[in-house]
Amino acid sequence: MNVIINGEERSIDGPSTIEQLLGDLGLDGRKVAVERNLEIVPKSQYSDVAIGDGDKFEIVHFIGGGAPEGTTLPADDNFEVAGQTFNSRLLVGTGKYKDFEETAAAIEASGAEIVTVAVRRVNITDPDQPMLVDYVDPKKYTYLPNTAGCFTADDAVRTLRLAREAGGWDLVKLEVLGDEKTLYPKMIETLEAAEILLKEDFKVMVYCSDDPILAKRLEDLGCHAIMPLAAPIGSGLGVQNPVNIRLIKEQSSVPVLVDAGVGTASDAAIAMELGCDGVLMNTAIAEAKDPIKMARAMKAGVEAGRLAYLAGRMPRKKYADPSSPLSGLI
Repeated sequence: MNVIINGEERSIDGPSTIEQLLGDLGLDGRKVAVERNLEIVPKSQYSDVAIGDGDKFEIVHFIGGGAPEGTTLPADDNFEVAGQTFNSRLLVGTGKYKDFEETAAAIEASGAEIVTVAVRRVNITDPDQPMLVDYVDPKKYTYLPNTAGCFTADDAVRTLRLAREAGGWDLVKLEVLGDEKTLYPKMIETLEAAEILLKEDFKVMVYCSDDPILAKRLEDLGCHAIMPLAAPIGSGLGVQNPVNIRLIKEQSSVPVLVDAGVGTASDAAIAMELGCDGVLMNTAIAEAKDPIKMARAMKAGVEAGRLAYLAGRMPRKKYADPSSPLSGLI
């Protein structure tokens, strides 16, 4: 029989089942998700579903796209999203590192408990290639599947359906991009995809523009967290529109996390000082000269910004105000 697997035509001996196909490819069925002719096949049916001539398969897994220790935040200052409670307000991505060892070390240093992962095709020509789950334990960290690289609502929805089948997670990060140059969110299709996913009982954290009106509409749909960009993805420019970020936070009853554009620890602190519930970043750590040190710096920046927000900053003044008393001068 001739079938197409991840875009490649292959000839296999028949009759065969999906379980046999995965075995022939050297893949562990527990670590992948399988789509047959645009329909997801539940893992429980791998041994029962017969393969037909001309079938088209997509076989995907998670790639780089534990409670923190030593936090300086108050013990009761937890971060909650979709009914789950976390100690760390720093969320990190898993892409762009030189290897999985560095990925794991940076995540550990950051103290993050939530890590974003991309859904990509399995390399069927090299099934022994290491997988992210071998280095970043999904039992220790909360995997947050995202739709990085999706430019339509249909692709985003399809990707997250596969992600849920692969790992069983329903807490997801939705992003629908407008173009390859800016990677700005395409908000019309983001709204469309969010509505579909919420009806299918996904818990949606959504990457969006810093428009307070559209952010409120996403919350009204039922999204579990609003994630406005600070600046274009991977730019490292920091928070470009603090006014809109503050407005989104003030109007929201769900967590608001700055997503994309952070470049260094002071950027993370600024986002947290605005009152944001958390910060998500990837490139700022992964492309630093020393990713492990930068991960520690980002952890400290997020914690410092949160503490400053809780403390309440001093009022801004137009003129100097001496800190030492003037009475009793010699």
